[in-house]
Amino acid sequence: MKLTPRTKKLLTIAFIAIVLVSLSGCSVPRNEDGSIVLITNSTTFSEMFKNESWFSAIFVYPMAWVINHLAGPIGVGGAIALVTAVVNTLLAAATLDSTISQQKMQMVQPELDKITRKYEGRDDENSKMRMAAEQQALLRKHDINPGSMMLLTFLQFPVIIAIYMAVQRSEAVQTGSFMGMNLKTTVMNGIKSAFAGDAGGWAYLGLFIIMVILHACSMLIPQYLQKKKAEEIAKKHHRKPDEPSNQNKFMQYYMIGMIAVFGLMLPAAMSLYWSINSVVQIVKTVIVQNIIDKRKEGSKK
Repeated sequence: MKLTPRTKKLLTIAFIAIVLVSLSGCSVPRNEDGSIVLITNSTTFSEMFKNESWFSAIFVYPMAWVINHLAGPIGVGGAIALVTAVVNTLLAAATLDSTISQQKMQMVQPELDKITRKYEGRDDENSKMRMAAEQQALLRKHDINPGSMMLLTFLQFPVIIAIYMAVQRSEAVQTGSFMGMNLKTTVMNGIKSAFAGDAGGWAYLGLFIIMVILHACSMLIPQYLQKKKAEEIAKKHHRKPDEPSNQNKFMQYYMIGMIAVFGLMLPAAMSLYWSINSVVQIVKTVIVQNIIDKRKEGSKK
């Protein structure tokens, strides 16, 4: 299967993300016995800043501290959910225009793919310039700023890594449980215990299935909205809707499969976090789409 330049770029980004996540996991401070150095209620900011990196002190410590203090009154699951929701809400508010541009880009992707197919096989400089001009005109028509999406990625990625590490290092998470599951146990080991006769192990399988379904929904809902929008445009112009390319579908399935593999290998705490984060992303996608629709209706008046 021949991959488009866009898909190759996305695959490269995904690979870099895997490497960075792996490196961040390896860089987590560990004790002599190999266990992770936990952030406890008695850990102070000055200690973190002095003994570890500025990133751990400024980004990881506050989230782990909040999770530790909320775990008592609302439980570990509730603490992770609240921190994830609040952080994502603040991030979304700070990057609303960038998020809207990103979602609009997904909506017009079939039209961009159509322009790419129009010039497929034409490698002369004139054709490349005409293709770029048509794509830029399409983006201007829908008020999409590609540069703003770079800002979104730049701001999002450190926060994603920080939450990931905070969940890893929070004492409340590592010593706590959720629905009878030890959150420090890997999902794979939990599932193995179920087949070995431990009825409690089936909870790990349930969490894993829920995590994969929610993550798939968070990735496929934008595609559904994109398809729905394409159908509306096609109906207005009395033609068939533009279908997303097979490469885009491949990329989505690839990302879902990658998260599923990570979910099996990592502690159950991460599957719980990914489940909650997927719900937040779904809600954010729907809200942003409503904002886009309302702005579009307002511009027509």
